Amino acid sequence: MALVAERRTEVSETLPARWVGKTWRNLWQRKVNAAWLPPEQVFLRVLRLPASEPSELPSMVEFQLERISPLPVGQVVWSVEPVRGREAGAGAAPPRSAETSAGAGAGPEPAAANPEQTVVVVIAAREPVERFLGDLEGVGFLADRLELPHLREMLATQPTGDEVCIYPRGEGDRRVCLAAWWVAGRLEHLSLLAVPSDSTAGSHLAQALRQTAWAGEMEGWLEAPPRFCLAADAGTAASLEPALRAIASGPIEVRAPLAPAKVAALCAGAGAPANLVPAEFGLAYRQQFIDRLWMRGLAALGMVYLVGLLAYFGALKFLDIQKAGIEKETAALADRYHEALQLKARVSVLQDQVNLKFAALDCWKAASENLPEEITLTSLQFQRGKKLVLFGTVPSDQQGKVTEYNEALSKAIVNGAPLFTRVNLGTIQIAPGPQGNRPATWSLTCDLKQTEAE
Repeated sequence: MALVAERRTEVSETLPARWVGKTWRNLWQRKVNAAWLPPEQVFLRVLRLPASEPSELPSMVEFQLERISPLPVGQVVWSVEPVRGREAGAGAAPPRSAETSAGAGAGPEPAAANPEQTVVVVIAAREPVERFLGDLEGVGFLADRLELPHLREMLATQPTGDEVCIYPRGEGDRRVCLAAWWVAGRLEHLSLLAVPSDSTAGSHLAQALRQTAWAGEMEGWLEAPPRFCLAADAGTAASLEPALRAIASGPIEVRAPLAPAKVAALCAGAGAPANLVPAEFGLAYRQQFIDRLWMRGLAALGMVYLVGLLAYFGALKFLDIQKAGIEKETAALADRYHEALQLKARVSVLQDQVNLKFAALDCWKAASENLPEEITLTSLQFQRGKKLVLFGTVPSDQQGKVTEYNEALSKAIVNGAPLFTRVNLGTIQIAPGPQGNRPATWSLTCDLKQTEAE
């Protein structure tokens, strides 16, 4: 974990949602909201347990919870944090006590042959934790982890021998100091000591450490006076160091404390954090997160639907405007269109009349030019510009000329095109009269080829 930005706000100020809120991207890119629990009513216990899998550790601690908890089990929230000191792994020194090293043990017991592990049990009263989480919810912060910063700073440092490491932190008008007692590279005891912020802080701290040392000697885990280590800034070290020299057997080592941003990064990136958020709060926060995803998804879907609906109605309105414009133009052109149709009809009639005139002349010309000398044409009828009917007479012995006349008319050409589409020979009748002098009457029907007027 690396620090990206830092922001300080008032207690009552609502935190920015873009920092502490969660979105659908956090389904695969995890976002952790870690909060620091004030140390009031927080208790720390150090346990020696047989080596086991990490998943089995909570159940092993739960068997001893009633014995080590200062409050009824139903009124506390707790978590466990494994401690990896120099004794971890094979070849570790045997533990001095199988009891808790919090000051309430019954004395040393024989060392176990099986490998053991050291764990820190963090216990807090449920009511203050729930009240604290409620205050965080009021400013928009839903905590995924609830930790003690003193503990995280202590676990980040490695002991170098028999020493007492003190981690003071300011809490309002007082200081809360975490004292970690390491013996032979193993954590034996943890205690949270509240001291005032005035000039008497050093004496109060020295008195509490002296009492812890006496208890350790009685329980058997402290055999020689340890050296002292103080992880504090220059001002805090100056106020506490003089009183600590009175109980220290050697020089006091002063180390620079971890910055709050560094401690926050350790809390966020811890592999097995001591999380004090009650299970029901975590489930409720997760359900709220899922509900927000559903609601935002539905809201986004509704917005997409609304935008699509607006786009549809917008396009429909645009097409209606275009349609109205076209209808207006059509209405403006309707009169001119009707006038053009009437003019076209008139031109067509005039053209038909002209065509009929010329067609009649062409028919008369073809009929006269192709008429054999033996045939007499008595009448010619031009029926509606479509048919030409010819009547005439022919000597009874020259009836074949009528057939030749029929063929000649069917082949009549005008302007490079046939004049008639079909020429039908009608009846040939012999008129009554003296034998040999009776002429025959004939008729021909010619279908005129139609021409379209342009």
